[in-house]
Formats: sequence, structure tokens, C-alpha cells
Amino acid sequence: MADMNIEQSFADGVSEPMNEFEAEERRADRRRRFIIVGVVVGALAVLAAYFMFQGGAGENAGAAGGEGGPARVLPTVTVIVPGSEAISNTISASGTLAARREMPVGVAGEGGQIARVLVDAGDWVGAGQVLATIESSVQSQQVNSAAAQVEVARSDLALAQAELDRAMQLVARGFISQADIDRKTATRDAARARVNVAGAQLNELRARAGRLAIRAPAAGLVLERNAEPGQVVSAGSGALFVLARGGEMEMNAQVSESDLTRMSIGQSATITPTGTDQTFEGQIWQLSPTIDGQSRQGTASIALSYQEGLRPGGFASAEIVSGSIDAPMLPESAVQSDARGNYVYIITPENIVERRDITIGSVGSAGITVREGLEGNERVVRSAGAFLNPGDEVIPQRQSQDDDS
Repeated sequence: MADMNIEQSFADGVSEPMNEFEAEERRADRRRRFIIVGVVVGALAVLAAYFMFQGGAGENAGAAGGEGGPARVLPTVTVIVPGSEAISNTISASGTLAARREMPVGVAGEGGQIARVLVDAGDWVGAGQVLATIESSVQSQQVNSAAAQVEVARSDLALAQAELDRAMQLVARGFISQADIDRKTATRDAARARVNVAGAQLNELRARAGRLAIRAPAAGLVLERNAEPGQVVSAGSGALFVLARGGEMEMNAQVSESDLTRMSIGQSATITPTGTDQTFEGQIWQLSPTIDGQSRQGTASIALSYQEGLRPGGFASAEIVSGSIDAPMLPESAVQSDARGNYVYIITPENIVERRDITIGSVGSAGITVREGLEGNERVVRSAGAFLNPGDEVIPQRQSQDDDS
């Protein structure tokens, strides 16, 4: 019985190490199988990607690399051929509104204290209408005194004339000499001269008193009022009122040197004040004879009849029609700009990107007019030009300019 236990113990002690060894071997086999499967799967993925990308280049890659050459993936760009059409040549400009003819009105006489102001800014006035009056009590007394002096001079003249008439009746009878007649005639003439002097002095004082009433030199619109009752004014006080003669307005549009050469007197223009959608029609009445040396711009003055929406000093935009031209029109997405100016990218017959500098004209909802730089038969990159560089090779895809897709 003891021998049996010893043999059983020996058998148990031998079988236990053998089972652990086999388990380790099985685990190693599984790891090797996993590694082999992973390598195979990775190789298959690489091959699939290779064939996928090679096939993805498709017909375009073959066209780019040549039928027998290596396949290349080139960017596809949308191009348009704008053509040329008759386009209304409209020049856009901006500027300020002002009175066409400003009339500053100030004190014409010796001045004094303002008694009344009879108008306000925005009022219409007629020629000669009183705008304000200056206190004139002293001047009124001076006028009254001068008028009395005239009456005195006239009385002296009447007396001298009566004495001369009586003397003329006595000279024929010999009661008075011719010398007395001459003296009385001279006295009469002196009295008449004093009447004229007194009358002139009266008229002068009346004119001075009349200048105390500040009047409008011509009919127009009151733009500014710088006078208030009680204010003491003189000839050096500056303009108390500013009038727009006839209410006429103008817009001083700032235009480029090249645009100015294409304008002429009488061209029509549409004015839109800033902040409103109301438009006003006008005509160019004056073109600046000089160009600003810094901005390289000139001024086109557009005459406007007065309407309530026009306020001098305000800002406005103008659309000036100067005939029509045959020119290409491009969407805004096709035109780019940098320090050198405006440009577009065109695609050469060899499908190479090329920069083309242009001069733009009017800009509107329909697009941008190209005045110089394009003939209209070029393939122009419609969009994504910012991602291209001159010299790049691309695959052009022509698209109608009117297609929004």
C-alpha cells in the first residue's frame, strides 16, 4: 500500500510539468499565426490602395501623363470663355453733395445789435427778402434830422427865388441895379445847391439805415443760419447766412484720371445718397481741369435740382453713363487683385496656368466689365484662382458663364 502511494505520487509529479510545457507551446503557435495573418492583411491593404489610386486617376491622369507615361493626378479647374458683348459703359464714383453756387450773406453796413431774425435754415427766400434786421433807432433819428435839413434848404430856396422875382420886376423901372439882380440870382442858386446837398445827405442816411436790414441777394435756399437776436455784428463778423442760389445742388464725384478722359459735359448720372435707396438724376456740368498729384483723381461736378433727399455735406455715389463698349464680362469670383493690380488666370492651349493683368470697368450685379487685357476668347479660371500659381498644369473643365452649378 505504501509502494502504491509512492508510485502514484511519482506519476503525479511527472505529469504536471509536461502539461505546462504543452500549453506554452500552444500559446506561441497562436501568436505566430496572428502575426502571419496581420502581415498578410497589411500587404493586401497596400495592394488595394495602390490599385485604387492608380485607377482613380482615370482618364484625366492618362491625359496628363501621356498614354505611355506615368499617371499623374492634376487638379481640375472650371473655366469660362466670356466672349465680348455690347455693355453700357458706366463709371462708378463717389463724392460729396454741395450747393452749386453758395451765397454767404453778412453785414454790409456798419453793423450793430441784431433785433430780429426772420428766416431759418431750410427756408426758401426771394431776391431782396429781409433775413434779419439790426437795431436802427439811432439811424432813424439821423434820417429824420436830415429830412428836416432838406425842408430848411427848400424854404431858403423858396425865399431866394421870391426875392429874385420881385427884383426882376423893379429893374425895368430903374429902382434896382443889374448888380443887385446878379447877387439875388447867386443867392437863389446857392439855396438850390443847399437843397441838393441836404437831399443827398438824406439819401445817404436812408441807404445806411436800409443796409441794417440783411437781405437775400438772390432767390434760393437757406443752408445755414449763424445769427441770433441780441448778437452784436459788424462787417467783420463773417457770414450770418449761407444760401444756395436757386436751390441748385451738385455732387463733386471723385473719378480716376483715366475715367475723367471718357467724360464730357452733359452726360447723365444717377445719384444715390448714402443711407438711402432714393436716386436722383443729374448731368455733368463741369470737369476738373487738374488732377490731384497724390490720389491721381479729378472731380466731375454733377448738377442737381433741389429735392428734399439732397443734403449738402452728405456723401453719395454716382453712376455715370458714358456710352457703350464691346468688352468681356466676368463673374466677381474670376477677378483677383494684388499690389500689381487686377488680374485673372487663363489656361493656355497647353493647359498651363498663366496670369493676365486686366483693367476693369463697371462693377454690377451682372459681373465685372473688363476694359483691357482680354479679347473674350480666352479660357478664364472661374473660381479657386487663389489656389493656383502661374505655370501650374491643370485639367480645364469648360462651363457656361451663366451656369451657377
